[in-house]
Amino acid sequence: MKVLSRKDFPEEKYSNAVVGFGPQETNFVLGLTSHHNAMDKLDVGTAFDHFGITTQDIYNTVEKIRSNGGVITREPGPLTEGGTTIFAFVKDPNGYSFELLQRPPTPEPLCQMCINVFDIDRSIEFYNKALGMNLLLPKFNATEQQYTIAMLGYGSNLTETTIIELKYNYNVTQYTRGNGYAQVAIGTNDVYKSAAAVELVTKELGGKIIRPPGPIPKTKTKITASLDADGFQTVLVDNQDYLKELKKQ
Repeated sequence: MKVLSRKDFPEEKYSNAVVGFGPQETNFVLGLTSHHNAMDKLDVGTAFDHFGITTQDIYNTVEKIRSNGGVITREPGPLTEGGTTIFAFVKDPNGYSFELLQRPPTPEPLCQMCINVFDIDRSIEFYNKALGMNLLLPKFNATEQQYTIAMLGYGSNLTETTIIELKYNYNVTQYTRGNGYAQVAIGTNDVYKSAAAVELVTKELGGKIIRPPGPIPKTKTKITASLDADGFQTVLVDNQDYLKELKKQ
């Protein structure tokens, strides 16, 4: 990834960096926050699971990560004997987990983020009705590994868009929230209309609006924020306002 922007906020005592494989105007990116106060301890928690990144040479990528201090938690290989998808899991020095997936070249290597949920059918319905995402593949039950996953996104297949992977782990009844994962931000052409749609869905499926639609005082960018039934936050950002802010950087 490349560093796309960096900002320091000394009065608020934190710094931000945005990293990604392509420009913010067209690519999914990661926002990194570092708190200056040593007392603000980072706790990744267990509710957020991992990010996914594609690579054309997974074995070489794993060795680069290993040599740079990353921890390999699953060596490259298929899920089952004879499987065609080759993947590995690694952790960065802060404890964030990344799944590496061997795939052909793609314009969006930062391909997915995985969150742990308690009711996968409810979550599928929420992200479909509230945020307009499509179920890209049928649910996959890994009975031997004791989990079920569902892939949702805005394209028609896994290569067209960064996806949200919903994961239900059998017999797990509690996760720690932590402070290591904040939110996912999604663009919309009408923040007010989108917020109204989300609010209707929360009444049916749980969750709530935690920031009513409107402009941020400093930048005037219109946003709204909501929680799903599992407590994961989504921020919807006005597309035109977002592009205006990027031009100022």
